Amino acid sequence: MTDSTFPSKSVSSDKGWSNDNDRTACLVVHPHLKNERGNLRSPQARLDECVGLALAIHVDVVHSEVINIARPKPATLFGQGVVEALATTIGRVDKSKNEWDEGDIGLAIVDASLTPIQQRNLEKAWNCKVIDRTGLILEIFGERARTSEGSLQVELAALTYQRSRLVRSWTHLERQRGGLGFIGGPGESQIEIDRRLIDERIVRLKKDLTDVKRTRELHRKSRRNTPYPIVALVGYTNAGKSTLFNRLTNAKVFAEDLLFATLDPTMRSITLPSGRDVILSDTVGFISELPHELVAAFHATLEEVHEADVILHVRDASHPDTEAQRADVLDVLKTLGVEDKLEDCLIEVYNKSDLLGDEEIETISTRADRSEGRIAMVSAITGQGCEQLLNDVNELLSARFASFELDIPYSDGQLLSWLYSHGEVISRQDLEGHIALTVRMNDANTSRFKQKHPEFFEPVAPSTEETEPKKWSPT
Repeated sequence: MTDSTFPSKSVSSDKGWSNDNDRTACLVVHPHLKNERGNLRSPQARLDECVGLALAIHVDVVHSEVINIARPKPATLFGQGVVEALATTIGRVDKSKNEWDEGDIGLAIVDASLTPIQQRNLEKAWNCKVIDRTGLILEIFGERARTSEGSLQVELAALTYQRSRLVRSWTHLERQRGGLGFIGGPGESQIEIDRRLIDERIVRLKKDLTDVKRTRELHRKSRRNTPYPIVALVGYTNAGKSTLFNRLTNAKVFAEDLLFATLDPTMRSITLPSGRDVILSDTVGFISELPHELVAAFHATLEEVHEADVILHVRDASHPDTEAQRADVLDVLKTLGVEDKLEDCLIEVYNKSDLLGDEEIETISTRADRSEGRIAMVSAITGQGCEQLLNDVNELLSARFASFELDIPYSDGQLLSWLYSHGEVISRQDLEGHIALTVRMNDANTSRFKQKHPEFFEPVAPSTEETEPKKWSPT
């Protein structure tokens, strides 16, 4: 479906662009618009990030540079002089498609969104395979997907991306259809066949992902019937989410110093220092200029953030662009429709404190002390600060959950059992005629309790006689 004259790999390849010890030589360029405004990152930092993405697909980056452009060219993005200079660097000028010498660059990565025409023209000019930022991230996701759901989402995103990039590679496969004499017509061309097959596959994948979404909703509905709050880890890729997840849960989720080291979401139950049980969810990492195809495809997975009672925004405090990364994550969260939770449910976790200097540690510590538990500083590697982070999570959950004082008769053991299993019993006093409980519950269980036992919430009629003590009161 794409031009097959250059060496390429499937998005599901286990080794990416490597072949045992023979890695594909790669060039990485970042086009920087001279009049660009409002970007918090420097061009060099954005180039470095793209190089990190390239290393994630196991290529040998032999050359990288920032290319300043005054105005994007519709045909090639870059000006003619830049295209020719890069062609010389690649070393494929005047060589046949199958002629490869040692040192030739087989892959060029452009850290921007290329149009299909620009990608095709650059491949012709440079005589090598060219992919843009979206294609690069799709390659990484294709390699990282391990579950059936993850593979479905990656394939949908890849096909949506490829649909507009079909080329006439196999015109000899075009077929005639019916007709006599001069009324036959050319019939269906190969590019039309490719597009139709892709469309049919996209429809099937969307149907399968609808089933996935329905299944996830059933799982979420089941979790809503339990008293366990959900704590979601979100953050920029390679901020240390999976390492922190492993530290807090004693799990063994794959965690490496790689961009998008993990892709599929994972959930584990943990017990906070107060004794409260919560569900910790590790989600896919975000990145600047995340392709909209991926946001749409992974919506079913990212919907877990909607259900979270607490969102832990894990940040790489040692990264020079940590503030820009924070802005990118918050933008994606707003795109997902959880903007209302950012004020009430979010704790910023400054990770990798073991890589900070004394002055940086003091600055973040002062900020954390003034944040009333909304900023925490940890090291997922050493475990420093993790205990305080769990305490902060517990305090935030306690502030968000409603508390009630209830007088429960000794004879109503079923109600007592329900309160213990669906809420957090803060205090209990066994009095002469009843049990005095102080219970904390989330909104869902509070509504369920009010529906099942409205008698606890009926107003007491005024009387001139001595008024009986109220059976409940919110604290």
